[in-house]
Parts: sequence; structure tokens; C-alpha cells
Amino acid sequence: MSSEYDKVKIGKLVLKGEKHKKSKKRKKDKEHKEESHKKSKTQVDEDALQHGGWWQAKLATEITGPVAIQFGDRAYVKALDNGLFTLGPPHRDGEGPDPEEIFTAFPINERKVTFKSGYGKYLKIEKDGMVTGRSEAVGSMEQWEPIFEDGKMALLSDLGFFMSIDPEDDACVALRKKVTDLEICKVRSNASRECVVDDGPTEEKGDMFEVEKNYVKKFQKFQDKKLRINKNDIKELETAKEKGTLHEALLDRRSKMKADRYCK
Repeated sequence: MSSEYDKVKIGKLVLKGEKHKKSKKRKKDKEHKEESHKKSKTQVDEDALQHGGWWQAKLATEITGPVAIQFGDRAYVKALDNGLFTLGPPHRDGEGPDPEEIFTAFPINERKVTFKSGYGKYLKIEKDGMVTGRSEAVGSMEQWEPIFEDGKMALLSDLGFFMSIDPEDDACVALRKKVTDLEICKVRSNASRECVVDDGPTEEKGDMFEVEKNYVKKFQKFQDKKLRINKNDIKELETAKEKGTLHEALLDRRSKMKADRYCK
């Protein structure tokens, strides 16, 4: 979140040749206060207030940190302890999402994001169209692309199907390649809009060599704790990051070293 800074009083800039004029300070101060008050009124986000302070993301880059995925009127996708997702009950005016309805969003690149549930698992589209939350790591199936058009948004999966809620059982699915009313959703955040930070995984801080080393440390299966790092050119990881397939490339490099506990 954004840090607090002390306010610094700065004197008026005086240019050479500028004539000093007598100012009616009280009148100007009053006018300034009235103008600031009007301005602050126009900046109030009524929509966010109706949702407990959770504001609607309008750009893919705003989808980071704690978020909630809204379908319909004040209802959010809810994580279940069996790895599935459903639509939670509608909230009252002024209420935000429940803890089970809050996810952590991580940007993959400028277009795609991934969502982690409160159970520590990533949202994934299965081949049958179900959206599950059982993935320990991020591959292409765990990546979602927010598509914005005419002020509306839908979440596109890697298979080309859009996330929606099944009207029969309220299950979270991705079954259609065309957007209908069922696919229209909103991603809401309660992060400070003045400073939306990239709250990406700590493993991905630093250069690409450090990133690979961090993931080897995290997932290696050897008890001797000796790092087995792939010797191939690191540039292939930089290319994979641009394409949004970094995690798959990292897993592939670890599997060749037989150094990952998730490799078969």
C-alpha cells in the first residue's frame, strides 16, 4: 500500500519582473476550500462505497493483490474446500466480499493474470470446462486474460473459453467461446488506486537467473539441498516470460534436471 508522506509547505514561485499584487487572502482561502470540497465530492466512487470500498478494475494492470470476482449484483466467486468454486450469496449494500471470496491476483505479463484462492491454490480451467483450484504452480491453464469492451469485462482462459457461472448449480465454469450475459463479470480490488503495486510472487524478484534459482529452491526434492540448475541458455526464460509461459518453461528446465517434486 502507499506510504504516508509529510506535507511540505512550498512558497509561491516569484519570477523576475513579476509585480506583487495585494491578495484578499481570506476570500481566496474560502474559494479554495469550496473548490476542493466540490472536487472531493465529484471524486467519490459511489460504486465502490456500495461494495464495501472494493472498486472495479478497468485495466488488466489494476488486477493485482487482493481481489474479488463478481458475477451479477453483489455476488462473488467463492472458494470451496474441495477445490471447486461456486457463486456466493448476494451481499447487502455497503458490504464487501467474504474471506472465501477474496483471491490474490498476480500479473503474468501486461495482458494475463493468475488468481490464487485463500487455500493457496491457483484457478485452473479443466478440459471438461470446470474451473478448479487445486494447482500448486502456474502453467498456461492457470492464466486468465481480462477482455475489456464497451465498459464490460470477461475472463478468457487459455483454451479460449470464458469464465462464467452455471445457472443450474452456481458452479464456476468456462464453457463458451462467445461472451453472453453469463460471462460478464467484474474484478474488484481494495488496493489504493494511487499506488497499485505489482504484488508478484517473491520468487520472481530479481533477474532471470535469480528467478530460476528461487523456484529450484522452492520445489527441489533432494534432501542434500544441493541446487540442480539447468545449464541451458537463460534467454529461453526471458522469451517465455514475454509469451506468458514462464512457469511452464521453468518447470520444463527443472524436469530435465529431475529436480522438481511435481515432475513425474
